[in-house]
Amino acid sequence: MASSTSTDGKTLRPSELEINKANESARNESLNKQLSPLTWKTPPPTATLNQRRRTSVDLDDYFVGPRDMSKHSKWPFFLRMHGSVLPKMLLPLLVVALWSTLITCLSQWIYPLVVDTLLLTVLGFVVGLAISFRTSSAYERYTEGRKYWSQMIFISQNLSRTIWIHATERDGEVGKEDLLKKISALNLVVAFSRAVMHKLRFEPGIEYAHLKDRIEYLDTFAKAAEADIPKHSESGKMKAMGEYLGVTFAESNPRKRIKRSKKPLGNLPLEILTHLAAYVHSICDNETLKLGLYQNQAITGVVQLNEVLTGVERVLQTPLPIAYSIAISQITWVYVMMLPFQLWAALQWVTIPGCIFAAYIILGISAIGREIENPFGMDVNDLPLDAYCEELEMDLDIIMSQPCPRPGDYMKKAGNMPLFPLDFRGYSAWMSRSKEDIRDALMTKTKADMRARRSINPDRPSSDEKGHHHTLGAQQDV
Repeated sequence: MASSTSTDGKTLRPSELEINKANESARNESLNKQLSPLTWKTPPPTATLNQRRRTSVDLDDYFVGPRDMSKHSKWPFFLRMHGSVLPKMLLPLLVVALWSTLITCLSQWIYPLVVDTLLLTVLGFVVGLAISFRTSSAYERYTEGRKYWSQMIFISQNLSRTIWIHATERDGEVGKEDLLKKISALNLVVAFSRAVMHKLRFEPGIEYAHLKDRIEYLDTFAKAAEADIPKHSESGKMKAMGEYLGVTFAESNPRKRIKRSKKPLGNLPLEILTHLAAYVHSICDNETLKLGLYQNQAITGVVQLNEVLTGVERVLQTPLPIAYSIAISQITWVYVMMLPFQLWAALQWVTIPGCIFAAYIILGISAIGREIENPFGMDVNDLPLDAYCEELEMDLDIIMSQPCPRPGDYMKKAGNMPLFPLDFRGYSAWMSRSKEDIRDALMTKTKADMRARRSINPDRPSSDEKGHHHTLGAQQDV
């Protein structure tokens, strides 16, 4: 939580915050240590697990994701490597190159291995349907996962605002307790998003940045099982290279640590929601959240977060049926392997680059479908869940940065011009006028705006202006 109170006890405003210049240079040198905008005064001691140093260029900068959405590249799309499936296509294209070279050499020097092009047409139609089905199904899961995460951010913001604004703080020491409980509740909202992210990535336990310090005081199954969960081991260089190239034998089971746990892991996001629901129940009981409408909003927010949890789990646990995946892969490879038999008669030695290029198109689209089928993973093109969680954390920090705004304080400021742009006088000036004058001014403002919308009927020069431009044009021609 940021220091929003000065040493003399006065509540600070956003315009009054000062950044420590001594720490600013150090923070710029180690951006991976900045956890949120609240680290202005003192840089945090630890860095996030998923932030990487950018002091040198390595393979992780191109082939490990998710992609940083804030980075801008000026390279043309056909030259970009970060986000491309080309590394995973190197081995398949090498196989196609060797195969097409073998068939071309045999056909050129020994015996022409030629197949009628009708087979290419028939198989091409089937392969096109299969790849289209695979890609559309994968992209539907990708967009659905993004919709659920947007819904989570919206519900979290709405629930946090309801708690922060509408849950009152009582007088005395008990009011301080109310404030600390509200802050803790909003921290649980942030922890819920983090817990969902780690659950979707099959990462058990609570030993993660931004998560452990927020929920370690809760009695959860994940905390009890932490000591017995196998630690994450770094992959060797050969294994990492195999993963970059898409070698299936080099890929590890993502559920390996969960399966090897000796204690039940429970459901951490659900347990966090249970504690959050208990807090909502407590503020309803002690009547700090008085109105039934706001009570209903808070309870509904917890229910909707649970709905999001089950929704993202449904997306994760319902992939394309394995029979479809196997059949599509087999059909695609049969088509690619049949290409040199059907192209050699017309292309001769050009058959080799032609087959490689055709295989890159067909197998590349299929590889993209496989990559985005699970939108919550760590591939380059997966959803940047870490960035979404950080954005939510910063949004809730903004909500908590100030006490509940009072309309009487900000409405009466000199900068408030109620009838702008008709009149530039402030709130106090119009307070000295009668109500009838205000309503007359509103009518005048409405009459001034009664014209066709520019989006429907844009402004055009009048007849006099047209004649003037025509005269100027004639003079210039002379």
